[in-house]
Amino acid sequence: MNEGADETALVGPVDGKFSYKKRTDGSVDKSMVICKICHKEFAYHRSTSSLKYHLSAKHIAASVDVSPTPSSSRTHTQPTLHQMTGLRTRVTKSTSEKITNGLAHWIALDCRPLGVVEDKGLQKVLQIASSDTTYELPCRKTVTKRVQHLYDTEKADKENLLEKAECVALTGDHWTSVSNSNYLGVTAHFIDVTWRLHSFALTIQKTTARHFAENVAEDFESVAEAWEITQKVTTIGTDSARTMMAAMRRLTFQHMPCVAHVLQRTITVCLADSGFTATLAKCRKIVGHFKHSPSNTEELHKEQTQLEQDEEPLIQDVSTRWNSTLFMISRLLRNQEAVKLTLAKQKHKLTMLTTAEWDRLQRLETLLKPCRYVTELLGGETYVSCSVVLPALRHLTHIMEVSDDDPAYVVRFKGDFKKDLSQRQDTLNLGWLRVATALDPRFKDLKCLPRGEREGVWTSIEALLRIEPNRATPEPTEEPARKRSLLLFNSDSESEDEERHNVALARYRAEPTISETDCPLQWWSTHEGAHPQLSALARKYLGSPATSVPCERLFSQAGNIVQKKRAALSSENVNRLVCLSNWLKEKEK
Repeated sequence: MNEGADETALVGPVDGKFSYKKRTDGSVDKSMVICKICHKEFAYHRSTSSLKYHLSAKHIAASVDVSPTPSSSRTHTQPTLHQMTGLRTRVTKSTSEKITNGLAHWIALDCRPLGVVEDKGLQKVLQIASSDTTYELPCRKTVTKRVQHLYDTEKADKENLLEKAECVALTGDHWTSVSNSNYLGVTAHFIDVTWRLHSFALTIQKTTARHFAENVAEDFESVAEAWEITQKVTTIGTDSARTMMAAMRRLTFQHMPCVAHVLQRTITVCLADSGFTATLAKCRKIVGHFKHSPSNTEELHKEQTQLEQDEEPLIQDVSTRWNSTLFMISRLLRNQEAVKLTLAKQKHKLTMLTTAEWDRLQRLETLLKPCRYVTELLGGETYVSCSVVLPALRHLTHIMEVSDDDPAYVVRFKGDFKKDLSQRQDTLNLGWLRVATALDPRFKDLKCLPRGEREGVWTSIEALLRIEPNRATPEPTEEPARKRSLLLFNSDSESEDEERHNVALARYRAEPTISETDCPLQWWSTHEGAHPQLSALARKYLGSPATSVPCERLFSQAGNIVQKKRAALSSENVNRLVCLSNWLKEKEK
């Protein structure tokens, strides 16, 4: 073969990597082809085996479209070698492992079914992404093993974190799947030695026994024992259902009733017995008029477009969905003109809202917006929420103060709200909440409490310091034990400890408060050395969540996994997939 082919014998750039050889007289010799990369000549008799071997051996990174390209004098194109043979270079083993592990991570993180690896569309996407290589999707069995390995790895990491934690707070609740199976979800919350707040799922285990108090208590104890944190659990946050309350009384852990449930219950009671009842009933009928008819909704969208508004559907409130009444009236008020114009062109039996009733909705929206803000604030799990409860409730009480321009129905609503919230507030774990508030450098002035109750909180903290292990600088190890024992015998150790606690407490109280937008954990990370005894209490009390919302989020995640098409998932797989997805998302925060 002549490796130094004449340049004039080559055709200009086309799709293939080979071109027919040109004779000196300008004609095309279809029995010979030339590699466009190295200019090597090959005999060609419609067989591409030697051409494929040449590319895979000499030009592995080159494109695999290797059919000979016709002469520029021809008006039609010849098929490429890739089009005729489908030749692709297989990905390396290491690359294949990375892709397979990435698929398992994606399936676990985003709650995808394992059967997605059999989708032809996914295979097509991978072919487009790697045009010069081939990757064969793994089977279900392979992906299942990778997901199991990922679960074991992440679980070991969580066990390691819990082993190092000093105190752990739990939240728990029950959930019923689409297959009518009952599950108990439990989440863990704690602050580590670096003052980072952790929040992740422990389990979502299937329960078969009835939800009697003794059974629920045993379920919580079994979860704590399985994760070996029984001696570290401080509080368990649940809703205020009678079964949960009775179960918590059977346990040695402190109960932290969900503040969000308490607040939403107060809102529901006040709305049911207020001057807004008739107005809200009319709103629900108007919203239902559009929700139950696609034609009516389409006409509403046309009016919204003519008014240069966004096309958005109306929202129907649901009694069990938090803040849904606020969402309904806010959407209705925002589309007030579009709704009026649409209904004016239709035949219906609806009773329209009067001007006074539209004004009532506006006032109700103003009353409910702060409640939504507080609910969402206390439901966070990426920041400290326990110490915010009392300031937030005090803020709501202040908003509900009656003003001179309030109509009678607003005065009645505000009065009922404050009375009901005050009664329900007494069911909260106020002792824990007050200590947490005092240990938060944002609210340690305790202005959210009456003046007569503030000093009692510091007295409680002083008593807790006596129980907390001494975190002062230890004595030198080289001091003889006998000499040390004599010194302790001749001194009043109890009075010294009390004085040390008083000094530590006074030093902390003298610290200036920080802004409400600052992070209390960051403050403690920089001041732990100055307050070694109080820092242990802060890590314990600030780590408890104010609500059981983390469990509610866990159930939302479980609902994305246990769907109608996947209702036959075993309880072990449900637990594995839900927890793994939660752990991976917590890791990315």
